[in-house]
Amino acid sequence: MRMGITGHRGLGGDVERWVRERLAVAVRACDAAGLVGVLCVADGPDAWFAEAVLAHGGRLEVVIPAAGYRAALPEWHHATYDALLERACEVHGTGMEESTSEAHMAGSEILVGLSDALLAVWDGEPARGFGGTADVVAYAERSGVPVRVLWQEGATR
Repeated sequence: MRMGITGHRGLGGDVERWVRERLAVAVRACDAAGLVGVLCVADGPDAWFAEAVLAHGGRLEVVIPAAGYRAALPEWHHATYDALLERACEVHGTGMEESTSEAHMAGSEILVGLSDALLAVWDGEPARGFGGTADVVAYAERSGVPVRVLWQEGATR
């Protein structure tokens, strides 16, 4: 099973705990020997998902949207990003330099193309900018990749 992840960043407290629990449950439902988590290693759901995949015995496959992607992530996330990237069995890139919305969407399109299913930590609202979670979900649906939305009723971001 090649399972991709997309989701809102900046989730705090109770929402983070709820999402982490649901990601762990989704991952544990898969056979560890065949599980590959496909992600871009952003802070939040990407990293939480990667940690759950590794804890379950699965492997990671990383898509890097742009050469400048790491630098555009929060500095506090860099050590986690580096550690998870180091654990990747395969790394893909878009060939883009700047970490723009277009690069993020291009990375997400590659991610969806590599995935048998997509987990989406998504509030169901339209994307706040091009390449946001809603755009990735719509792309997956158009591509025929099954999407499982994880969102706590009443949660806000």
